[in-house]
Amino acid sequence: MPTIVDVQTWVLRAEVPTPFFFAQPGIVTHRSSMVIAITTDDGRIGYGEALCNGHQPADIAAATVDSSLKPLLIGRDPLHTGVLFEECYNRTKDFGMKGAVVGAISAIDIALWDLKGQILGRPVHTLLGGAFRSTLAPYATGFYRVEGGAYPELLAEEAQRHLDAGFTAMKVKIGFGIDSDLRSITAVREAVGDGVRILADANHAYNAGTARRLVRELDDLDVYWLEEPISPEDVDGYRSLVDMGPKLLIAAGENEFSRHGFWPWATTRAVDILQPDLAAAGGFTGVQQIQTLALSAGLALNPHVWGTAIGLVAAIHFLATIPPVPISRAGQEPMLEYDQSSHPFRQHLVEELPTMANGRVMVPDRPGLGITVDRSVLDRFDQKSPVR
Repeated sequence: MPTIVDVQTWVLRAEVPTPFFFAQPGIVTHRSSMVIAITTDDGRIGYGEALCNGHQPADIAAATVDSSLKPLLIGRDPLHTGVLFEECYNRTKDFGMKGAVVGAISAIDIALWDLKGQILGRPVHTLLGGAFRSTLAPYATGFYRVEGGAYPELLAEEAQRHLDAGFTAMKVKIGFGIDSDLRSITAVREAVGDGVRILADANHAYNAGTARRLVRELDDLDVYWLEEPISPEDVDGYRSLVDMGPKLLIAAGENEFSRHGFWPWATTRAVDILQPDLAAAGGFTGVQQIQTLALSAGLALNPHVWGTAIGLVAAIHFLATIPPVPISRAGQEPMLEYDQSSHPFRQHLVEELPTMANGRVMVPDRPGLGITVDRSVLDRFDQKSPVR
């Protein structure tokens, strides 16, 4: 069988054409990511990504791979995804049970599953146990603010563009004060009508007390889910919002990592929907473990997606394998988060960029992730980290 002979990392950075912001302090002036390539002795290459959420520098994940995890991988069998995942986690857990270190493990795991699929000639979703669906319903993520913008008018205009593009669901960025948030959601609802599913994402802008009013008001506006209303450290606060009992669903998890981090969320049913990111929370292996926790607690799992085309395609493979919750004619189906903001690593990195047709996104059926990476794009945006 093939063995691993090389592990390469890229620290990617690209300026965004128009800086934007969301509820947390600071302006987003660039997009960044850490991409990894694992090469075997027979010439196969598997690709993975470590999500750089918010203002996270990509150098941290790259340094973790290059200085700590690469020596574990050289000479190993890439089919041993479970063994390598546990060894990587054990090697780093004394200094990195969360954040960019787990992101580095995620990138490795995604690349190993890509290799596994290429070696066995099957798509990743088949190797994970099979697909419940061949297409996915996407929701548009965007609605970022720009300095001097006229709000909520610009949000309504963007909502109309997503509707015209075929989206039947969209996620609106809120977290700018309760009254402002309610005006924003009202404007979007009026723009798209009653047939479109609206999600709201506050990026943990509030505390539990303030968020209680938001929950009640959004419930009246028929918002499907409220994402990250409060800080990810406040698991008890999340549970208090869920216990309010409206039809509005509470979602969170993009800032949580590994089965250990998600354990209290699942065992206390602190949210209705768990949202680990494949490129941050542990890759395919790690998020399968989180899915077991979610299903055991009767919770829905709907991964967060905000990375490059590699992370996007990885999420599509995984979303195909998530069963309805519960498996019934009324079961809750997962949706694909499809970022519509400017992102050169998503738009130009792979030849097989997922596209929408009739309001759905096709699940790839090619071996591995089923992507062809343009190495010139990686080299063009690589920041030449000092550790390389």
